[in-house]
Amino acid sequence: MLEVQHTPCGPQILHNFLYGACGCTGGWHPTAFIEETVAQLRAIIGQDRVLCGVSGGVDSAVVATLLDRAVGDQLTAMFIDHGLLRQNEAEQVIATFAPRLGDRFVAVDASQQFLQRLQGVTDPEQKRRIIGETFIRTFEAEAEKLGEFRYIAHGTLYPDVIESGGAQTATIKTHHNVGGLPADIRWENLEPLRRLFKDEVRQIATQLGLPDEIVNRQPFPGPGLAVRIAGEVTAERLEIVRAADAIFRDELQATGLSDQIAQSFAVLADLHSVGVMGDERTYAYPVILRAVTTTDYMTADWARIPDEVLVHIASRIVNEVAGVNRVLYDVTSKPPATIEWE
Repeated sequence: MLEVQHTPCGPQILHNFLYGACGCTGGWHPTAFIEETVAQLRAIIGQDRVLCGVSGGVDSAVVATLLDRAVGDQLTAMFIDHGLLRQNEAEQVIATFAPRLGDRFVAVDASQQFLQRLQGVTDPEQKRRIIGETFIRTFEAEAEKLGEFRYIAHGTLYPDVIESGGAQTATIKTHHNVGGLPADIRWENLEPLRRLFKDEVRQIATQLGLPDEIVNRQPFPGPGLAVRIAGEVTAERLEIVRAADAIFRDELQATGLSDQIAQSFAVLADLHSVGVMGDERTYAYPVILRAVTTTDYMTADWARIPDEVLVHIASRIVNEVAGVNRVLYDVTSKPPATIEWE
């Protein structure tokens, strides 16, 4: 595979191949995609009802909006709080979608159920499968209260499909809405964004009139903080990584660096390190900070955050987050690394 962003003159090589060798015209436009997709969804769904999972991210928001245009009252959008979200994120999702969809938006707090299912689990692929299945089982249980649905819609993107593997590609990591779905799912899947990349989805979101806080929201994995915690997911470890992540993102916003970074987050390692705080020995967790620049999320480079900003962020995390005595910064590109740690 040609790693376009990391290859000298990579974008120009790809441009020459597509427009010169293949004769492509570059006529794709968000408006045409919206019109075609709405018509396709309307034809597929007919008079049936559809359940759309929403997370607050741009992908699921675009799918919900397309479905709203296609079938209106036949749509129910459901937000399941799995307890693995970032600080104050559940409240933000509800505040965004409840006014837009009214009674067709349902919020469910299933955080304890997810945490119980993840107890003792350390393998990242197993975490993803458990979360994918628990999402579906929760959707099923809650949907029974709302009547019959034939379809369930997801914000699956092309990178999700590629990384989840298949007959011709290796499995990099199983995305919960692709390989993480149980085989006996009772609904038919709808994935209208399955062949798109993130930058294309953002263009469509803008064309649909979605607010900037949704259009420009950083990607957040479906399994949430469960795959930003190496090892077992516990309530205590969730609070540590959630607090460190909030400090990191707040400081990037305050220094004006957020707009230059595609994705930024904190990771909690599955080990302890020795430290000194005051005159006392500590044995606590290290936190790893990850920030990348990218356009397609298939390749990425680590963000060059100024030293003084990193020093300030590290100082805040160590002093304000109990259980942390060391902060590291990840300077690995994708490839060879992935953006997420698990």
